[in-house]
Amino acid sequence: MKIELSEHFTYEKLIKFTIPTIVMMIFTSIYGVVDGIFISNLVGSNSFAAVNLIMPALMIFGSIGFMIGVGGSALVSKTIGEGDLKKANRYFSMLIYLLIILGLILTILAVVMVKPISKLLGAEGEILQECITYGTVLIAFLIPFVLQNCFQSFLIVAEKPTFGLVISIITGISNMILDWLFMYVLKLGIFGAALATGISQTIGGIVPLIYFIRPNKSKLKLVKTKIELKAVLQSCVNGSSEMLTNLSLSLVNMLYNMQLMKYIGADGVVAYGIIMYVGFIFIGTYVGYAIGTAPIIGYHYGAGNTDELKNLLKKSIKLIGITSLIMTIISEITSKILAAIFVSYNVELLNMTANAIRIFSISYLISGFNIFSSSFFTALNNGIVSAAISFLRTLLFQVAMILILPAIWGVNGIWIAVTVAELLALIVSIIFLYINRKKYQYI
Repeated sequence: MKIELSEHFTYEKLIKFTIPTIVMMIFTSIYGVVDGIFISNLVGSNSFAAVNLIMPALMIFGSIGFMIGVGGSALVSKTIGEGDLKKANRYFSMLIYLLIILGLILTILAVVMVKPISKLLGAEGEILQECITYGTVLIAFLIPFVLQNCFQSFLIVAEKPTFGLVISIITGISNMILDWLFMYVLKLGIFGAALATGISQTIGGIVPLIYFIRPNKSKLKLVKTKIELKAVLQSCVNGSSEMLTNLSLSLVNMLYNMQLMKYIGADGVVAYGIIMYVGFIFIGTYVGYAIGTAPIIGYHYGAGNTDELKNLLKKSIKLIGITSLIMTIISEITSKILAAIFVSYNVELLNMTANAIRIFSISYLISGFNIFSSSFFTALNNGIVSAAISFLRTLLFQVAMILILPAIWGVNGIWIAVTVAELLALIVSIIFLYINRKKYQYI
């Protein structure tokens, strides 16, 4: 049974509507994990360290897709809620065309910067060459990568979350098969790992593009349009929190790696890389739910249905609370198993990684509420509040904790930094929800 944005959402409908997006994000994370497993076990720890050094920089270039996707989908879903489908399609088309142009410009810029960035992050010798190889290949696929990030949100606005899930599954399976072919069979090393990822991203970006170009039965279609600066600005402001989140996470990951190189060396970077791969799966659940609910919230905000906003906020907080408790327990119990998947060949590194996962996992109790709060205000077309939560959560608080806590607790201070930052951000989220309750009438 098809669930439409305009409906009243019970727990059952809310879960059914968001589950394809949640599964999509988890599956995307899983094939990223498989990528890491292949690199670590088939190519070696130096290559794995190189990937984790350069990947945050590559994500910075790809973050514009999240900004246009999340911010634009908030504007488009609000416009649909107001009853102007023609304008909504005009906005949607303009943003996709703009993203392709920006992707081309960023591709040229990234090719020039990949080597200097690698050196800045501390890469030398073999690791430096691996960073350059991996980064250069992935940059060649930057346009489909940003489109893939963008369409994750717009497929939900089009009421096609299941289609988005199918594309994600095909993309993930393609990446896994190509990883095996390029690294295990053809012995192409880190070049093969990057090529496999790039080809799979092309599937994830181009298939939805073709779908929206051709006649379809969804609410969204690519049509003739022109640049409307006000709509572009509104979309960028709406999506600034997601852009900022990805930029901040990339910068913070770089800082983590620099601190770990200082305190432990390359093994620390490997351990942190494993935490990030594992974390993608757990955090992906929160992100998937946030992306899945944002168009619903945006629609009912545009339609002036304040009762439904109250309903969505109340149910979302309860669902996130239950999920966060379950995921934290799972992560704590399986920490050594998760670490062993990547580094079973090194007992010392295995034990250090398992300990790091246990400490880091405490943050899962809190992060879901902050991710949803930021997304909630994005969906309400309040990009300023959303960006403030994201800036404080992912950049200011984390940078401060990464610099301060290791001086007090050593390496364990690095692992617990994100939990303290999330706790501080939770206080900020609660304050913003309370301050804006009368404006949006969601409480």
